[in-house]
Amino acid sequence: MSTPTSDVLIIGGGVAGLTLALEVADHLSVTLVRPALDDQGASRWAQGGIAAVLSPEDDLDAHVRDTLIAGDGLCDEDAVRFTVTHGPDAIQWLIDNGVPFTPDPDPSASYPYHLTREGGHNARRIIHADDATGRAVVDTLYQKVSAHPNIIQRSDLTILHLISDTAGHCVGARGVDQQHHQQALFAKHTVLATGGASGLYRHTTTPSPSSGEGMIMAAELGANLMNLEFQQFHPTCLFDPEGPAFLISEAVRGEGGYLLNEAGHRFMPDIDPRAELAPRDVVARAIDAQIQQSTQGHVWLDISHLRETAIRSHFPTILAHCISRGIDITRQPIPVVPAAHYSCGGVATDHHGATHVPNLYAIGETAYTGLHGANRMASNSLLECLVYARSCAKYLLSQAKHPQAQAEGLPSTLLDATQSPEQQKHSLSLAALNKIRSEMRSVMSQYVSIVRSHQGLCTARDKLTELETQLDELDGRRIHPESVRLQQALWLAQLTVLAALQRKESRGLHYTTDWPERQHNATASLLSLSQLSPRAMA
Repeated sequence: MSTPTSDVLIIGGGVAGLTLALEVADHLSVTLVRPALDDQGASRWAQGGIAAVLSPEDDLDAHVRDTLIAGDGLCDEDAVRFTVTHGPDAIQWLIDNGVPFTPDPDPSASYPYHLTREGGHNARRIIHADDATGRAVVDTLYQKVSAHPNIIQRSDLTILHLISDTAGHCVGARGVDQQHHQQALFAKHTVLATGGASGLYRHTTTPSPSSGEGMIMAAELGANLMNLEFQQFHPTCLFDPEGPAFLISEAVRGEGGYLLNEAGHRFMPDIDPRAELAPRDVVARAIDAQIQQSTQGHVWLDISHLRETAIRSHFPTILAHCISRGIDITRQPIPVVPAAHYSCGGVATDHHGATHVPNLYAIGETAYTGLHGANRMASNSLLECLVYARSCAKYLLSQAKHPQAQAEGLPSTLLDATQSPEQQKHSLSLAALNKIRSEMRSVMSQYVSIVRSHQGLCTARDKLTELETQLDELDGRRIHPESVRLQQALWLAQLTVLAALQRKESRGLHYTTDWPERQHNATASLLSLSQLSPRAMA
């Protein structure tokens, strides 16, 4: 077992993890665990852009107000103001680092980069790099991370658990390499940037989404989880049952796209005065209702009425991808369905990304900061990644001026974490594990999706318990890494169902037919692993 020590251990290499690494690496040693599959994660596939108050015609209070409205009464206003206030500086940091944002072609424009508008925003405040903003940001930051001498990258590890000392302080993480040999990485500060939990569902907007493993790893050490019931479903994912997941950006509707039902009727103006630019929860439920009433299994998103030159200019990635799937969006409507997209809940943190566990931090989608409330407004996600990663970095740099207390001893189980020959020979059927994971995703998609019911949630709870029993029968000792990750996913799925059962109202992304109205004075939900069966605490 190797035990290298660094000042900062970052688990996850999307926009949040890369930003944090760059911001501290001039002064602190950094180990960045960034598996190759991070290139298939949410950051890289974010299309629309980043919301921030950049135009002279916009103002901070307006962005705050729009975010609070979209969050449906559950946002933490201090977190919203903190995020929005630090947004412009975060965008300038990206510009200074060379992110190639799309310029405004109008020489008289009040801001040099093109700003688009998306659902929930009452102003054009979305800066973007064509329709592939996430890819542009990740590629730019990753190039700088790779060139920095003080950042060690580990792409050969799958992190499975965090490590705490006998005082309950986080001191690093452990996992396995590609040969299934256990590895431990120790650090003064450990930061989770592991993404959300859309992988709990069958249909998602990214090819390889996480299933909330980082959230559970934090909970295993005693961190609080909040608002897990608020899973956002993006209204418009390309409908192609035979092909890979592909998001159709909110900006398509922001630039004038219409949603049409099976009969060709534009239905959103009948439902909300904001029409296609209503918040995502409203649009997703409206689309879901249309699908339930139709036979085609999707609705249409039409931008063929826009100028072809504008479509080619604003949406080159979407245009090329749809053409590769046989759809010319300059002439044909796009078949779309809602798909699991973004987790509004996660590990509870403060403005510095600090959790309730000393020396453990969480940033990006894996964190619950209070920004999103019951529903995330479009393009506030990358903004949150940037603002909280930079705030966390500033805090860690300030802590470096003060000597750290030594760890108070490690659990004896970590003193010899190498696998025994018996464990190394252990062969577990990946097909059996994949079958359980597939069934878990089916359960979540059927009963814990856009529209829920008390009976359906109870059915989901029972079925998830059965799947955990099946996993125990396959690998009760959790020897195989995929068995560990599946157990973590099942725990998070169970906690999500529990949170949904406890919220006896409809609010934001949580809509239940049993309690269709909002409650007065509702609060954020708080959960821990102790609320599950004793197995979760073993």
